[in-house]
Amino acid sequence: MVLKLDHIGIAVANLEESLKLYTGALGMKLHGTETVEDQKVKTAFLPLGDTEVELLESTSPDGPIGKFIESRGQGIHHLAFKVDNVEKALEELKKQGIRLIDEKPRYGAGGAKIAFLHPKATNGVLIELCERE
Repeated sequence: MVLKLDHIGIAVANLEESLKLYTGALGMKLHGTETVEDQKVKTAFLPLGDTEVELLESTSPDGPIGKFIESRGQGIHHLAFKVDNVEKALEELKKQGIRLIDEKPRYGAGGAKIAFLHPKATNGVLIELCERE
């Protein structure tokens, strides 16, 4: 089902300040930024080999990233795994009794189809399934 690690999502309070660390001190290249209005988040992708680091800044205190930072602070938010077909993966996981946050895929940054598994079903790790063209 899982093809590879697509990206690691990191919640940050200030995207511009965080980019100074990743592009400056660590020398990573910025692929681009994007605001995803539905998820109340601004993202920045930094490719690293055949995966990426995704920095996530909330555009609203009541957005998922804003709530995450408020309760847990900045840090790793999720692991995203690339799959061929998100709908099929969700069906298979549901049959296995895995608790889902998203019963159906939604669109994320870069036009990817995404869906999240509930961390209570994945040993406390928020897992995103990601389908990209």
